[in-house]
Amino acid sequence: MFPDYPQLPQRASGILLHPTSFPSTFGIGDLGPAAHAWIQWLAKTGCSLWQFLPLGPTGFADSPYQSFSAFAGNHLLISPQALIEQGLLAVDEVEEGLDFPADQVAYEDVIPWKEEILERMATHFLDRASSNILDAFVAFSEEEQSWLEDYALFMALKHAHKGKPWTQWSKELRDREVAALKDAQNALQAEVQAQKVWQYLFSFQWSDLKHVARKLGVSILGDMPIFVAHDSADVWANRSFFKLDSFGQPTVVAGVPPDYFSSTGQRWGNPLYAWDAMADDDYGWWVARVLKTLTQVDVIRLDHFRGFEASWEIPSSEETAVKGQWVQGPGRALLDRLSSALHGLPLIAEDLGVITKEVINLRTDYKLPGMKVMQFGLEAGPDHEFLPHNYEEGFIAYTGTHDNDTSVGWYQAAKSEIQHFARSYLSSDGDHIAWDMLEALWDSAASWVIVPMQDPLELGSGARMNFPSRTHGNWQWRLRAEQLSDELAGRLRNLNHRHDR
Repeated sequence: MFPDYPQLPQRASGILLHPTSFPSTFGIGDLGPAAHAWIQWLAKTGCSLWQFLPLGPTGFADSPYQSFSAFAGNHLLISPQALIEQGLLAVDEVEEGLDFPADQVAYEDVIPWKEEILERMATHFLDRASSNILDAFVAFSEEEQSWLEDYALFMALKHAHKGKPWTQWSKELRDREVAALKDAQNALQAEVQAQKVWQYLFSFQWSDLKHVARKLGVSILGDMPIFVAHDSADVWANRSFFKLDSFGQPTVVAGVPPDYFSSTGQRWGNPLYAWDAMADDDYGWWVARVLKTLTQVDVIRLDHFRGFEASWEIPSSEETAVKGQWVQGPGRALLDRLSSALHGLPLIAEDLGVITKEVINLRTDYKLPGMKVMQFGLEAGPDHEFLPHNYEEGFIAYTGTHDNDTSVGWYQAAKSEIQHFARSYLSSDGDHIAWDMLEALWDSAASWVIVPMQDPLELGSGARMNFPSRTHGNWQWRLRAEQLSDELAGRLRNLNHRHDR
């Protein structure tokens, strides 16, 4: 079945906000009442785009870009309130342990508490679920079998091995010997079933939210990391598609050379693809991955698009990304295959960083929208392509992304000459720099403009979502319910009206 692409707006605006940042009494944003309230509030603003980070179950450092699966959903986003309303949880089963901070996610406390709640729910799922829910669960398990079986067993095995990566399991399990997998399925039957239940419930709650967004005219922009985590069901179940040694360890890893964010580059550590092996399979894994993502979103932002043309390959023995080499990617062969399978390419190319003529040609040949980041332009000076007066149709423009500081935080930390240029360029006194940046962005020729939610709220660096190359303290910021005010909605609605977005 091909994705049901909506009629996307030609000139529009939107907000970047990850679901973990929704208000919630359960310590982390989820897909329950606050998510629905968010969509309704966003529709009131006149913004017709909602963008967020990858939705997969998070692994190392709680990063959405280091997921245990490229196909699964993050079970931590399952709404306990929705489970209560479905009769799958009792109220008294979730009352304890609710003393969580309101403005950040305390992952070390939230994860064990919420997983205990979900495990308890899964234990009673077959007894408590209605016949309609059970039928839908069976249908989901059959439809998603191609990835769900491996993922559910992988997560059950990780739990049984106290979180150790799959390369540290027994040789038989590491190498997926048939007898060992069968024994594990039998021994961990309850845990495997729980993982499948969680994935069904995530899918159900997400589909419900997406339906509401569609009704209210809000299009959904998802984010797909080009690479997957080494400690993932994807790599464990598809070793031939990755550059690994006989023990399953990466021989080379992904990253980027020294850049704006780091003088030693960024050593992401993800295994790199064996593109020849993927080509021999007609890129079937990639087609399945993109099709799955398009059941959740309307448009995909391809993170690190330049990796499709060439990737920075770092020897796994290196501690930084300084020593590496550019290695050719699949380029047109993969994009042609995706275009054929998808009947189009509802993709946005994240084309930031070290961009060559070859990368630009690859993007433009397939008519993929590129990205502009206003903060970079204001730092670079009056002729830079990332300044709003230089934007063109066919691009998506941002004040900053999840990797940038908030606009207020960026301005406050900027050198005095950059602050001076920003005030001059924006005709601003600097007191409300974020809104002055919004005005310039909305007034530009860019087809879509998107800003992190922190910017309309004029929040400082304390609300920053991610510090690239830092492995702790990221992905924690949360919105307070009272911040979604009618006054702010009206101000954004007026901005959209004045700039015809």
